[in-house]
Amino acid sequence: MPVRLSTTLSKISSVPNSTNADLLDGLYAFMKTTGATESYCNNTLKTAIAFARYLGPDQSFYEIRAKYKITDFLDTKIKDDVTDPDKRWITIWNDYLGDLKYLFRWLHNYKLKVDQGLEPDSCPSEWETPSFAQIRKKKTKRLSPYGKNEIWELNELQTIVKYEPHKRNKAALVLMWDEWTQS
Repeated sequence: MPVRLSTTLSKISSVPNSTNADLLDGLYAFMKTTGATESYCNNTLKTAIAFARYLGPDQSFYEIRAKYKITDFLDTKIKDDVTDPDKRWITIWNDYLGDLKYLFRWLHNYKLKVDQGLEPDSCPSEWETPSFAQIRKKKTKRLSPYGKNEIWELNELQTIVKYEPHKRNKAALVLMWDEWTQS
């Protein structure tokens, strides 16, 4: 069962470092002002809380300056080939990476500038990623995230297209299916 945002917010107080807990409260307040969805806020905060717990009581987000601090945490999500033969952990690793990049981009482009009395960059699309957070996503060797039974055959596509009333949607369905079969 998915965790609600209210549950995630209540877990911020259990972060072992009070500075990190305050930063997470500030991050959530910022995300609310930008109109981020509840789901996005929830996922980002869950990742940040897990990272804060991983760091423990003696290290704050302010002190992170090395890539290995982030990658060591992300590598705890790696599963062996027996447990996860499809390597689905790569998606989790990449999702967590995106959430942590957002956290550090917010911290260095917004929060630190506000603390110094400077004009912050309030638009996330204009933020620069700190050098230590410039980590590449892992690539998967899976051809598709879908199982063989989840992909339409030509006759199934033709059945769907036959009942679609709009030409635009018919064209989109056929083009997307054709694109997938050629890749």
